[in-house]
Amino acid sequence: MRLVTLRAATIEHSGTPALLNVNFHIDRGEIVTIVGPNGSGKSTLLRTIIGALSLSSGQIERTPGLRIGYVPQKLHIDPTLPLTVRRFLSLPKRVSNAQAEQALEDAGVPGIGSQQMTHLSGGQMQRVLLARALMDKPDLLILDEATQGLDQPGSAAFYQKIAAVRQQIGCAILMVSHELHVVMAASDRVICLNGHVCCEGAPEHVASAPEYRALFGSGTLGTLALYRHEHDHSHDCAHDHGSEEHSH
Repeated sequence: MRLVTLRAATIEHSGTPALLNVNFHIDRGEIVTIVGPNGSGKSTLLRTIIGALSLSSGQIERTPGLRIGYVPQKLHIDPTLPLTVRRFLSLPKRVSNAQAEQALEDAGVPGIGSQQMTHLSGGQMQRVLLARALMDKPDLLILDEATQGLDQPGSAAFYQKIAAVRQQIGCAILMVSHELHVVMAASDRVICLNGHVCCEGAPEHVASAPEYRALFGSGTLGTLALYRHEHDHSHDCAHDHGSEEHSH
């Protein structure tokens, strides 16, 4: 089931295109990762999918009643503000104790509801943000560099939890990350952005694409050689973002 589709989408900031002629889709149960250098339009694409930005041209379609959960890069909380995890989970709308505890358990941090938000470790904070995103049982879970600032074991554990969440609730997952080796191996499909779609497809296809190597070098190839993709519905890389049509 297709959750979100963008067709020939262009988004401009003050007359300058941030994204040009982007075709994109995500289906239920899929893990899709967006990679690209700083300023390549990754956050713009996420904000467009969420509905915070409007298209300058092109089309966007969302399945009716689509529920989106969002895990931001980080959350800035006033250190003088007394705010427990439990209270945080009830902002902006109140949730029951059972709902809150279930969400914390789903996110892998059961029993921390009484702790102060300002006392959490980086890893715990990201799990709490994940718990909040899972509250409404989303169809689509969006993660915007959600492991930035975590060490490598912390990041790996977080991505394992994300894969488990997909199994549990059957949602699609859309991730933006700089941790190419970890994220690409966890993905069904990778989209490489640089103001437009440079290439897309299964992780091993994208990692060997000349457009990807031009942006990132070939450092992830060794890691991906160990990875065997389980699905065969991937697309080949689109070498020209404008002239090639993807067949679905």
